[in-house]
Amino acid sequence: MNLRICAIMALLAGATATCAVAIHAEEAEGRKEVPQTQEGAVGTENFSYICKQKQDKEMQKRSFVLKGNVAFSAADRTLVLHPNSYLVCEEGRCAGVFETLPERYSSLPLTDHGDRIIIPGMTDLHIHAPQFAFRGLGMDRELMEWLENYTYPEESHYADLDYAERAYGLFASHMRRSATTRACVFATVHRRATTLLMDKLEATGLITLVGKVNMDRLSPDFIRETTDGSIAETRLWIEETAKKYERTKPIVTPRFIPTCTPELLTALGKMAADCGLPIQSHLSENLGEIALVREFEPETPTYGHAYDKYGLLGGTDNPCVMAHCVHSSDAELALLKERGVYIAHSPESNMNVSSGIAPIARYLAMGLRVGLASDVAGGSSECMFAAMAHAIQASHLHWRLVDSTQPQLTFADAFFLATRSGGAFFGKVGAFEEGYDFDALVIDDSDTETTRALSLAERLERLPYHASWRNIVEKYVAGAILENRE
Repeated sequence: MNLRICAIMALLAGATATCAVAIHAEEAEGRKEVPQTQEGAVGTENFSYICKQKQDKEMQKRSFVLKGNVAFSAADRTLVLHPNSYLVCEEGRCAGVFETLPERYSSLPLTDHGDRIIIPGMTDLHIHAPQFAFRGLGMDRELMEWLENYTYPEESHYADLDYAERAYGLFASHMRRSATTRACVFATVHRRATTLLMDKLEATGLITLVGKVNMDRLSPDFIRETTDGSIAETRLWIEETAKKYERTKPIVTPRFIPTCTPELLTALGKMAADCGLPIQSHLSENLGEIALVREFEPETPTYGHAYDKYGLLGGTDNPCVMAHCVHSSDAELALLKERGVYIAHSPESNMNVSSGIAPIARYLAMGLRVGLASDVAGGSSECMFAAMAHAIQASHLHWRLVDSTQPQLTFADAFFLATRSGGAFFGKVGAFEEGYDFDALVIDDSDTETTRALSLAERLERLPYHASWRNIVEKYVAGAILENRE
């Protein structure tokens, strides 16, 4: 298995032990407090037995069979279609898709979904939780102006935990019912509000990476941190949250190079390496942003090389995802490929704030790792069905207006980006192959009426343009059911 995938899988299992010494000390204290075996008390051996019983029951819940029209992406981006087939989940992982249910699975609970469609859950590789409150506003502004007039003022409100409670509660409820099963999420500079967001997301059952944002320059006074304060708060936040949750983990999150001093970037790169934490940020989104980076980092050949200088393109133990890469040069792309960086394609956002059109078909042909993102609130919605449509439409514009030698994205390409390709950032996620985490959506598309007799492939092709959370009948993450609307 790829070492980067192993690293992120280990992280999601809670393996961030190299970082927070304080956390280890607390755990050691907790172990001392476990009572010894005595009459009327739960001793260590009994406690382990009880925990195992509970775990076995939980795994039984996560072993079952779904029957329906199953579809997912192969590694080569082609569609894999299994009409009227059995999809088996065993202990939270996919055991395979079968035309006839094997005898060894006959005792598992079976739900027959008839003519419904069953697809993998979707991964949103880039979304801003605090911006959810103003989604759909300011779409007539260019990126840097939009940040100054909408983003920074809104994010300043999260110093107020009462406001954060309401806003993040709304965000979490929408994410729970959406097509998204895993996500990389930006919070704000506020440590306590970021932890509150992690609390909310943990309760949804989604698997997420959440980042406390860092910014100590080129931002308004009411949102800008001091360098020392940003470093100290980030270290404390990592210590507090690295092992606090089962499904929600920290990710190092410099907003982008223009808003972070070299001292802060250096410290964040070291934290990410020392703690084995993944990294997320923005890269080559906007021409004005790129010009700023040239001013701040004149010795580096590209924007991406500036991140790399500070250890912020990740490594073997700490994978990295960079949003946008709309204007990445050949040299920058070669570096991203060498480092194994994931690109979070955010097509609607790139159009809304006038950033441009990323040549995603070219990136895929180059063998770059690319996933899909809603990028709320640059994007107007958390809906990943819509993000697929935007990716296809943006590629059409790129082909017509920029480079007709590059092919347009097909539905199969967009489906691959939203499921298997983006899911790979979290490990074996986003497909119904043996050993993959069982993230799944059961879709009822009967409300999209037609007089035509559609094939399964045609029904899938309509989803980006017609489906929403209302079409999701059931939603599973790692075998656990989150939504059942029947």
